[in-house]
Amino acid sequence: MNSQLPLAIGAKDRSVGWYDPPPTSVEGPIRDLLENYSHVPADEVVSRIVETVRPLTNITLHPLTQGAKTNPHPSPPQRDKLWDVHPWPCIGQFRFIDLSLSRQPSYQRILSRLQSRLDERLLDVGCCLAQDLRKLAYDGAPSRSLVGLEIQAEFIALGYDFFNDRDTFRGRFIVADLLDTDSEVVRGSFGIVLLGMVLHLWDLESQTRACVRVVELLRPEPGVLVVGQSVGSLVATEVEVRGGRRICKHDAESFGRMWDEVGRRTGTAWTVRARLDEGLGIAEKKRGWDEPGTRRLSFEVERV
Repeated sequence: MNSQLPLAIGAKDRSVGWYDPPPTSVEGPIRDLLENYSHVPADEVVSRIVETVRPLTNITLHPLTQGAKTNPHPSPPQRDKLWDVHPWPCIGQFRFIDLSLSRQPSYQRILSRLQSRLDERLLDVGCCLAQDLRKLAYDGAPSRSLVGLEIQAEFIALGYDFFNDRDTFRGRFIVADLLDTDSEVVRGSFGIVLLGMVLHLWDLESQTRACVRVVELLRPEPGVLVVGQSVGSLVATEVEVRGGRRICKHDAESFGRMWDEVGRRTGTAWTVRARLDEGLGIAEKKRGWDEPGTRRLSFEVERV
């Protein structure tokens, strides 16, 4: 697995191919969520996504947020606020309004477990605005059972403002890196871990260590789940990005082999369901800047 992508992914230059024009219309689950969970008027949904929610100075995080520091921040349009913090394709292409967890085959099962088990908890790793956690809460999951892990404290503050739920969302946020073993995340305390658009930020060995860490955070019992999506490839490859870093893009088979290695390192066994499709704008020809073999990898991994 070896190739090079001659693009400055990680740079803040807005002329790059993954900095999309703002949408002129918004439909589907995100509109429903903003109208009926966040109580945004129907004629203000597009502007809610594109424009500034409010001047973001002297950020104050929710009291349930752990490990965060406050910093002054300018107030450009909504997507640009995120871009200034983390200028990666998922931000440039408005993936933060994509409620990807709700498309997973196991979504109703996850929702049912959160609703019926008082001890069930879900961890969203790299939660960004925590849009998937808000969707779960809107669909009936108790928000106190939801935990977001995010390395960028600014995203958490922006999420409260974007979804207008600073006083109602009772989930907990932890500002830390998944690989930080000294964080506030408690081992063995989750039944479900969501890995949404984070794994491809690492090379293969770092991805493997990240998944080992996920196993440590899950309860040591059959049926615990790891679900999510990542940038994948028709043929598994490692790509060099800005700063000489390497990232791994899996196909379904290489993803399964990685979990075989995770199982070997942790003494566990997993059923892996992984598939490639033309999401992430590929079907709409919006990813011409990327390698032609790039695909979206969606996965569900269950302990047996």
